[in-house]
Amino acid sequence: MKRPFYQRVGDFIEGKGFYIVLLLCVAAIGVSGWFLYSSFARSSEELAAGGPAKITVTPTPMATVQAAITAKPSAAPPATATPKPAATPKPSAAPAATPTPAATPAAAPTSYLWPVQGEIITDYTVDALAYDPTMADWRTHTGVDISASAGTEVRSVASGTVSDVSSDVMMGTTVVVDHGGGITSVYANLASVPTVEVGDAVSTGDILGSVGNTAIAESALPDHLHFSLEQDGTPVNPLDYLND
Repeated sequence: MKRPFYQRVGDFIEGKGFYIVLLLCVAAIGVSGWFLYSSFARSSEELAAGGPAKITVTPTPMATVQAAITAKPSAAPPATATPKPAATPKPSAAPAATPTPAATPAAAPTSYLWPVQGEIITDYTVDALAYDPTMADWRTHTGVDISASAGTEVRSVASGTVSDVSSDVMMGTTVVVDHGGGITSVYANLASVPTVEVGDAVSTGDILGSVGNTAIAESALPDHLHFSLEQDGTPVNPLDYLND
């Protein structure tokens, strides 16, 4: 009886199995070697086409390395001092001006001339009241009224400087002379145009003007010169100064 095919194959393998296994191993080795060769050949071609890769190594100078090792950490920068604002210079004091020696004040006169010759019709009175016929009342009188006709020359009682020429509402045309030493003489009820001006220097006896009728405050009196003296601005009795 003829044996089945698979039994015959099994018998063949069993009898030739060693050789079959050996053949398969050789074939596997050949295939592996072919793959390895192909891969190596392809890599060689790629390297040949591109050339060997170059790796550049930059050597580090020894001095640089040594400096890096031995370098000390840099010190912190010094703090910047904030400058103080400059002090504003004080203006130097101007040199003191050399004082000009004050002019020596003129001494007061030692004697006084009568301004006109005539009788006293109204006395000097400040401590008691006197009747005033013009105002019809009782009041003080800070000068003396000396009787003199209109047009009579009026003279300066002492040397000095004319300090004022004016037209007073109540006492009429008036001239004031500064004699120095705080003494001033006042001449009132003069004619409207005196003969001196402010600043004129006058000597004892120089003409200042003439008797007039310009003082409405004394218009009830006969023609006269109203004369007064002042010491530092305060009225004094003229009769204590005029020569006898």
